[in-house]
Amino acid sequence: MLNAAAKESPTKTVIFIEDHKVSYKEFLHKVDAFARFLEIAGVGVGDMVALIAPNSEEFVVSVYATTKIGAVVVPINNMLKANEYEHILNDCKAKLLITSQQYMSEVKDLRSKTTVETIVWIDEAPQVDSDNIVFDEILETHRHGEERRGLSKLDDMAIIFYTSGTTGHPKGAMMSYRNIFSNLIAGSERFDVTSKDRFIVYLPMFHAFTFTVMLFIPFYTRGSFVIIPKLLPFSNIIKQTLLKRVTVFLGVPDIYNALIKAKLPWYFMWFNNIRVFISGASALSEETLNRFNQKFKRAKMLEGYGLSECSPVVSVNPMDRQKPMSIGLPLRTYIVKIVDDEMLEVPLGQVGEIIVKGDNVMMGYLHRPEATEETIINGWLRTGDLGKMDSDGYLYIVDRIKDLIISKGINIYPRQIEEELMKLTYIKQGAVIGVKDPNSGEVPVAYVELEDEADREFATPNQIKKDLKSVLANFKVPKHVVIVDELPKTATGKVLKRKIKETYSE
Repeated sequence: MLNAAAKESPTKTVIFIEDHKVSYKEFLHKVDAFARFLEIAGVGVGDMVALIAPNSEEFVVSVYATTKIGAVVVPINNMLKANEYEHILNDCKAKLLITSQQYMSEVKDLRSKTTVETIVWIDEAPQVDSDNIVFDEILETHRHGEERRGLSKLDDMAIIFYTSGTTGHPKGAMMSYRNIFSNLIAGSERFDVTSKDRFIVYLPMFHAFTFTVMLFIPFYTRGSFVIIPKLLPFSNIIKQTLLKRVTVFLGVPDIYNALIKAKLPWYFMWFNNIRVFISGASALSEETLNRFNQKFKRAKMLEGYGLSECSPVVSVNPMDRQKPMSIGLPLRTYIVKIVDDEMLEVPLGQVGEIIVKGDNVMMGYLHRPEATEETIINGWLRTGDLGKMDSDGYLYIVDRIKDLIISKGINIYPRQIEEELMKLTYIKQGAVIGVKDPNSGEVPVAYVELEDEADREFATPNQIKKDLKSVLANFKVPKHVVIVDELPKTATGKVLKRKIKETYSE
């Protein structure tokens, strides 16, 4: 794909990063040089190359060079701790690690405790020797020469996404080239992407959503993308979106809530080139969606749904017909069903588990055949998400199966309560969990972040419960409301309910 793009559009800029530009041809030369180094470093077909790195040009070069020689890319969450890195690197038996000085405190001892033989530093190395090498020096040293190309087949493993996992250690979802290509081809069709489009990449590159949609679709469509190394200050994302004439903006609900509240300059509203906003990672509240559409009238907001095990995109609203609160239609060639506990399809409109079949379904979990067998049944991937489908085939997420609260035999969906919490003007974000109760079996408990510290005077737990009582049945009103400074979240802004449950039980 990269070779074809570089041949067709050699001088076109593919990457913008701050004041720096990289053409397709320049990018290909860097990939070739790094691929030659990987071979000399002893990385071969099927070997694992791990990335604990920030958003950067080096991250993208590493991904393409690794796959060029038939090795496997393992992008790892750069917000983890040393013991978590140790587990992942040993689990996948990574041979080489690409990292940065900024993670030194967590990565400094990994070579002695894991299977990693060589560390490549994208900035500066703690010491330069045969085991610690600087990225720029590699590109300089290996500019000329030939590397063998690992002739990968469509069904060979290309990438391992480690899923955060609700219990225990994260699991490695093995993705084939077929998985990734099915997603980028169907995704670019759904978003009507052309060579004129320019994406902005500020969400972490290690995340499956960013990884597939932002690091592959632009190359596939001969487009380009803008790399933002850090999420903060947020004003820089706004500035780069305007200056670099970004047309496709990928985000998560946290970002869109911030955009609604931001005092954007009039010239941004007039002169930005955004034609489509894409939202994923967690559900957009109805309140956020409505306020967003009122503020950004020229662009379309498309909500979608996916999971690491599905490459990751499963469904997205079409450009020409969006349905509020829906996660849209499955991408072309993917089949989605709503089933009961026995894996039998339920009638339209009824709630059940979402299952997915198609070329996007992972190969399985690395070294975990039992977990794979529980998750993939006759080619159908069990998502663990509760949803429903309407007569037009549009999907709606109701909740996670594990988040479902059963109180006195009645199903309570936390998301419904969270939607109502978000409508209260003084609440910034809310999360609802189920906790054991001797009388009811389980009861809902709400954890909330307030918009402003000053709101604490009147936004008491009792006031919040009173406001919810006017819109929710009594059994759905949280038994307890806990006001916190900040909810625990993942790198993409998804609330970590298991952390909240741990806090509550303590």
